[in-house]
Amino acid sequence: MENVRKYGGESYDLVLLHGGPGVPGELEPVARMISISFGILEPLLLSLSIKDQIEELHSIVMKHCNHPVVFIGHSWGAWLGFIFVSLYPEFAKKLIMIGAPPFDEKYVSEITETRLSRLTPEEKNWLFLAEQQIKTAPEENYTIMTRYIDLMIKADSFDLLPTDNSEMVFYPAVFYKVWEEASQLRKSGKLIRYASNISCPVVALHGDYDPHPADGVKEPLSNALKNFRFTLLEKCGHYPWKEKHAKDILYKIFYKEIGSTCV
Repeated sequence: MENVRKYGGESYDLVLLHGGPGVPGELEPVARMISISFGILEPLLLSLSIKDQIEELHSIVMKHCNHPVVFIGHSWGAWLGFIFVSLYPEFAKKLIMIGAPPFDEKYVSEITETRLSRLTPEEKNWLFLAEQQIKTAPEENYTIMTRYIDLMIKADSFDLLPTDNSEMVFYPAVFYKVWEEASQLRKSGKLIRYASNISCPVVALHGDYDPHPADGVKEPLSNALKNFRFTLLEKCGHYPWKEKHAKDILYKIFYKEIGSTCV
């Protein structure tokens, strides 16, 4: 069965790419907000390799879109979009990346250090034990997974609006399989080399409180891409659409960036 949600009109101009890997549906609030003006596809990608996720995405875009389209990717989805528009440049009008992980390995150690600094000692200890259990039996304990996600969101966020995070369902097996492959792409330098075949404009939006260092996105991509713009969102963590101070600004940027291409 094809895993894709559809919002808005019959013409699908936007494709939203969720993070994780393995957090399908996390961008549902974004999709519902901007589907007032645009037709949107939200693929729910659970394949266990980057190659298979790319092929699944390609199949969905081919079937449902009058391409080229605008891709909006959050976190891992930003990387997936980056790889996809390099392999299939004819499908892309623009790539908008939200909270992308750093593209250079030298920034990686900062992420865990920053997250842990925002948790209590009790939360740090619980997180360590929970990660061991999740790796051993990744799909078995829903209660652990729910609290794990809540702690990650706490560490990644500045000032969240009230939310129950009900759209966030985590598939650990997908995360560990795909992220292991993705992290090796970064470590080897192959990830940033995808930039050489990207012809569409690329826009990066990044919270100043996001534990993923902004310089790890801005500096490598400024050097590697011909048409690249970076915007730092103030008082904002890893999920701008959930942030009290950044949400409205995020949507204003979306409408400006999307409106100039989807006409």
